[in-house]
Amino acid sequence: MYHQLISHHADPPLTPQRRERLKRALRTVDGRQSGATYRAVATAFYGADRVAAEPWKTSSLKAQIARLAAYGRMMIDHGYKQLLRGRNR
Repeated sequence: MYHQLISHHADPPLTPQRRERLKRALRTVDGRQSGATYRAVATAFYGADRVAAEPWKTSSLKAQIARLAAYGRMMIDHGYKQLLRGRNR
């Protein structure tokens, strides 16, 4: 996995979409740990107009940010930093 994260030539390659999801998940956790709300995180990622376009309580963006936060927490809890440093478990 380490080589997938750092190399565009890894086998199998990490797709640009997957790479972006990993980055957003970790940024979401960073924002939450700094006191940002899900709405603030969504606004940073997608812009205020898109966040305001639908009711927040039932917003698909709110659900997406919640999934990113859960995914980011899972990566942190399971030692993603070791993968990034290239160390085996």
